[in-house]
Amino acid sequence: MLESANTPDGVDGRSTRWDAHKAQRRLAVLDAAVGAIEREGPGVGVKQIAEEVGVPRSVVYRHFKDRADLDEQIRTRIVESLMTELAPTLRPDGTATQAIRRAVTTYLGWIERHPRLHAFLGTGARPAGGGSGVVVGTKAAIAHQAAELFAAALTPAGKDPGLAASIAFGIVGFVDAAVNRWLADKRATLSTTEFTEFLTRSTWAILDSNLRASGVELDPDRPVSEILG
Repeated sequence: MLESANTPDGVDGRSTRWDAHKAQRRLAVLDAAVGAIEREGPGVGVKQIAEEVGVPRSVVYRHFKDRADLDEQIRTRIVESLMTELAPTLRPDGTATQAIRRAVTTYLGWIERHPRLHAFLGTGARPAGGGSGVVVGTKAAIAHQAAELFAAALTPAGKDPGLAASIAFGIVGFVDAAVNRWLADKRATLSTTEFTEFLTRSTWAILDSNLRASGVELDPDRPVSEILG
């Protein structure tokens, strides 16, 4: 009687409690998987994840369609961790070069603290067409946000902002490829600080050269807030 008084008509209170329990268990599995990857690396197995949670492997699979689905949900959890730190740096603040350097520093700092999580984002089962949907979608979201900023710099000057998206996606692709190459190169001599400056300088060069080609000249030491008006 009490349950029916506290739940919507036609909804069994026991069912909603079970849904909450399943959601909690699912989250516990994902957090355990992230912890196991941090310790063991991207090749961690479902058995290790199940042991981490303290349940049989069969219980883990009750919450996911298959291993590919589990891997994608793990990537989602990892990306949430990354974006908690990175998202604030994608807002315009300081000068153009300061804003770029801050985002690059934050991204590389996260990778240095979580190298195995970063490696997992690029491994595992992949859908047809290549690449994790979660990872691809995150890169696209970052690029779209950058494109809005670039378009905001072009529009006041009466320039067509149509090129902004191409510049943004190009920069995101360049940074991603450069970082992966730097991490994979066992003979790399650039320190993190030196590599940060390389990415900052290169990102500005790509942006600046394309804006100049459109007839827009930006001062890299001018506050972004002034540039965007």
